[in-house]
Amino acid sequence: MYQAHPALRQPVTAADRVLLEIQRAIVEGDIAPGSKISEPELARRFDLSRAPLREALARLERCHLIERIPNAGARVVRLSTSGLLALYQLRENLEGLACKLAAEHMTDAEITEVRQLLDQHLTSQRVREGESYYQEAGDLDFHYRVILGSKNSYLINILCDELYYLVRMYRVQLGMNGPRVSRAFDEHKAIINAIANRDGELADLLMRRHIAASRRNIEQQLEQMGT
Repeated sequence: MYQAHPALRQPVTAADRVLLEIQRAIVEGDIAPGSKISEPELARRFDLSRAPLREALARLERCHLIERIPNAGARVVRLSTSGLLALYQLRENLEGLACKLAAEHMTDAEITEVRQLLDQHLTSQRVREGESYYQEAGDLDFHYRVILGSKNSYLINILCDELYYLVRMYRVQLGMNGPRVSRAFDEHKAIINAIANRDGELADLLMRRHIAASRRNIEQQLEQMGT
């Protein structure tokens, strides 16, 4: 039976709460890419004292949503073609490996749950009509569930803790639309079928191709934006 990764459990401390709120604001673009981080402004906005705020910002830096620039302070990371390429090269290889391991270690029940998740995605009118394919974080995210299915704690920590929200930032702000929507959904179905058939090599290959196609789709949008 699926269990949520600790990174997405309910907040416990004030720093946990504000981390999730700022994280969501950055991922969804409410705090714009490249914008300067003002601790006093954030403290007022989220009704938080400076100590837990600084703890939250340190954690956001560790998951690459903010960066410290010499003589310029902390800023939200920018979405760029070079950043996308570096991130997706890593993602392609690591998520391919996660699929290969998932084919070995996911239980039949977990595979059934992922298939049910894809059925839920299809019920969205936007997916059916090829308008948009937006996935919520965590257990509603196909990629997240497959990564957990690898049962490899080091891989899960890298992909579900360190890089997950930076990947989501690209996916949410420059997400799929048009023909890529239905193709991406079909690719998800093919990947989980390969995992169910315990064909790790095929699952690995299909995930690598899937992420490469997503990277090209986002890259085109970045080029149109001139970044």
